Amino acid sequence: MKAAVRPDGGRRIGSAGDFGGWIVEQSAAELAEPFTFVVGMDGVLRLAQRRSEHVACAGGDMVLGAGEISFMREAARWTVSEVSNQSTGYCPDGSSWAEVARALDAVELRRPSGFTHEVVFRRCPDCQEHNIVREDDFVCAFCGSCLPAAWNVDPTA
Repeated sequence: MKAAVRPDGGRRIGSAGDFGGWIVEQSAAELAEPFTFVVGMDGVLRLAQRRSEHVACAGGDMVLGAGEISFMREAARWTVSEVSNQSTGYCPDGSSWAEVARALDAVELRRPSGFTHEVVFRRCPDCQEHNIVREDDFVCAFCGSCLPAAWNVDPTA
């Protein structure tokens, strides 16, 4: 993954104009799939192609939010149709929505009121593996230990 990190990362989208310039560069095939996104520590949205690693999109830096996002054209403007916190590189908590919402508002994109698909991540206290919790089953898929109820995936650990 480190080899994929470039200093410039994903495309920085700090304004409606930045988004307008970026979106017209996307092909119909690209628009049919979600894009990779991060919200940098500066609160600014960065976008990259779906198969991009989130860490590469962020230029290797820490983030306030990360996931996948889809856009659709609605009444002569672009809106966010779907957005998730699905990023196995950062494993962001659902509470990262506030930062994602702020970044989307700064770009003047109409958006949902929360993640349309929220992923629950936990790190196993016993084996240290990262897990995706499905159907409220807080059991480590790797060693069978109980996972904590509260988010505990500290990317600096």
